[in-house]
Amino acid sequence: MLEAMEKVPRERFVPDEARAYAYEDTPLSLGHGQTISAPSMVAIMCDVLEVRPGDKVLDVGTGFGYHAAILSVLARPGTVYSIERIPELAGRAREILAELGFDNVKVFTGDGSEGLAEFAPYDRINVAAAAPKVPEALAGQLAEAGRMAVPVGRYLQELVLVVKKNGRLETSGRGGVAFVPLVGKAGFKGD
Repeated sequence: MLEAMEKVPRERFVPDEARAYAYEDTPLSLGHGQTISAPSMVAIMCDVLEVRPGDKVLDVGTGFGYHAAILSVLARPGTVYSIERIPELAGRAREILAELGFDNVKVFTGDGSEGLAEFAPYDRINVAAAAPKVPEALAGQLAEAGRMAVPVGRYLQELVLVVKKNGRLETSGRGGVAFVPLVGKAGFKGD
């Protein structure tokens, strides 16, 4: 995990005015009411997911692409499909990821709460926004033995690990977290 994080220059994934704080262990604003997660939270979520080389990963909530870049290092030669609902953020993520050579990340604009069914199933699903409950559409896109990390709750949130075993979903709590709300059909409405 630490080796993967060392390969990704976090200062490139934050707005210019926040670069001095790029390595502080805190979320930073990306504009549009969105944030880049604290480095420790990115590490925790990747650790919970147990991403392996060759995994096909869905990343929900691209932002500027930092988490997708970390996932890309861990999953290489696998592919990371990342979805962002705000076109300006998705566009900036595409630029940064291309400039830095993260060629196994594909960024899409759309409703992340619905996932990207056309590329499913996924070995790992990372959700960087809090849902009211585990989104059924995302759970349905999880491969057998797949793992999903998703924050659940509005004000009191818990990181939930979802594992698909023998076609059934097993969930377990992994501790309290604080994320922006997942907005969309299977998320919070218009927040």
